[in-house]
Amino acid sequence: MTDGIRARNKRGSIGAEWWSRRFIDLVESFADTGRLQRGRTYARKGNVVDLRVAPHEVTARVRGSAPEPYEVALGIEAIDEAGWRRVEAALASRAVFRARLLAGEMPPEIEWVFAELGLALFPSSAADLHLMCDCPDWGDPCKHTAAVLYLLAEAFDDDPFLILEWNGRSRDELLTALRRSAPAEAEPEIEDEPLTVSGFWTAPSLPARPAAAPVPPDFVLQVVAPPPVKVRRRDLADVLAPAYEALADS
Repeated sequence: MTDGIRARNKRGSIGAEWWSRRFIDLVESFADTGRLQRGRTYARKGNVVDLRVAPHEVTARVRGSAPEPYEVALGIEAIDEAGWRRVEAALASRAVFRARLLAGEMPPEIEWVFAELGLALFPSSAADLHLMCDCPDWGDPCKHTAAVLYLLAEAFDDDPFLILEWNGRSRDELLTALRRSAPAEAEPEIEDEPLTVSGFWTAPSLPARPAAAPVPPDFVLQVVAPPPVKVRRRDLADVLAPAYEALADS
């Protein structure tokens, strides 16, 4: 039998980039710990085959105790067409986001752009994530869907645009929309005033600079390489994140 997909991370947490860690942290916040642990074991043993990401749904087959692999599907309430048009307009209007996405990068602040529009880039609760498996285990998640969730995070590591694909927008569709809707660059308008002796050294007034994109409280923890420090077997960055958010709220 052909080997399945094996998780690259053999110990500890799965997911290396900020977006995959964000996804896994959310899943682990509302899913059963024991089932997730068994799912990590399946992911590392290569039990998952044929993992595919499509709009609204991720599908895979997972080997278990039955002769044939179980069929798994992970569904979300994907963003509709009207929502994506608003997202594209917001991203295209901000040069930093547009430039980084066109360069193939996923800026951490992008999640805030979605939130400003009342949209979610990641499932934030168990109700937002529809897990389906044809195994006899009625657990939510079962170990088969848990294994697919972890390997999906590693797929996000390799290609962050798969997150957008799952939400209903392919990489090509998004980048084409950004190129098409990018505003034309214009020179700042400077009002002509008659030159007088009293105003000779007065600087002309320039248009106000647009506000920068909001930065999450734990932005530093997301973009800086985590220190090799553990607190009760948890990464230091994970321990500090709630403190950063509490300080921002105060």
